[in-house]
Amino acid sequence: MKSLTPLVRNQIIKAQRAEITEYYTYKKLAQKAKSKSNRNVLSEIADDEKRHYEIWKKYSGREVNPSRWDIKKYYWLARIFGLTFGLKLMERGEERAQINYKHIGKEIPEAIQISKEENDHEKELIALIDEDQLKYIGSIVLGLNDALVEILGTLAGLTFALQNNRLVALAGVIAGIAGALSMASSEYLSNKSEGKEDGAIKSAIFTGIAYVFAVIFLVVPYFVLNSPFLSLAWAVLDSVFVVFIFSYYISVANDQSFKKRFLEMIVLSTVVGLISFGLGYLARLIFGIEV
Repeated sequence: MKSLTPLVRNQIIKAQRAEITEYYTYKKLAQKAKSKSNRNVLSEIADDEKRHYEIWKKYSGREVNPSRWDIKKYYWLARIFGLTFGLKLMERGEERAQINYKHIGKEIPEAIQISKEENDHEKELIALIDEDQLKYIGSIVLGLNDALVEILGTLAGLTFALQNNRLVALAGVIAGIAGALSMASSEYLSNKSEGKEDGAIKSAIFTGIAYVFAVIFLVVPYFVLNSPFLSLAWAVLDSVFVVFIFSYYISVANDQSFKKRFLEMIVLSTVVGLISFGLGYLARLIFGIEV
């Protein structure tokens, strides 16, 4: 066996642990996959990971145990948030990120080919996974974005105009339900008009659910607190949290820029909120509203 420098040997052992951990994760997910095509894709990637592990084992001369914690973590992330999100998050995991294939390649030429397979072939296979979370991601974005902009704007305006938590919360709930139904029906009709009849109902459902989810996050503070302005501040923080989580999800699942998407949604929500805030204040002054 070729003599390796301590640094490269350490890198190989890390690569072995990453490969065998991912092998068991893919295998476990393949066993639970309902779709035959998804099951085949997951099994094929698992076989690739096991093959890579055996190559590294040839050079390290030792067995390496998988990370049981990582197997459970990524398995449940994939089950809860979708296969694509969970698997892409695993592929960019901390241990995988610490592996320098170019450095290993100086002593083991095969490392470059393995790196290429990790970056290209497995990404192509993951892209073949079929799941509703990504198929209808546009509908989810539409529902979340509209709710965050419209309802946060409504709450901001009513907070200054009415300064009464119960009334603002009630108006927010009514506006939220009406908005969710309106957005869902619009999404349904839009898909029908474009000839996408098979997915029209699902698109409408995803849009409506995303809208309602955002509304709940924004309105809850008005039911919990007594101060309308503290409630508004909490609602704003909730909107930032929702945007942060969803932007991160999209950036991982679709290989997009997290910073760009996050800033776009934050700026849009902030501008609309400030305008609505100002309009509410003007309405209170002009019409002399006192509640």
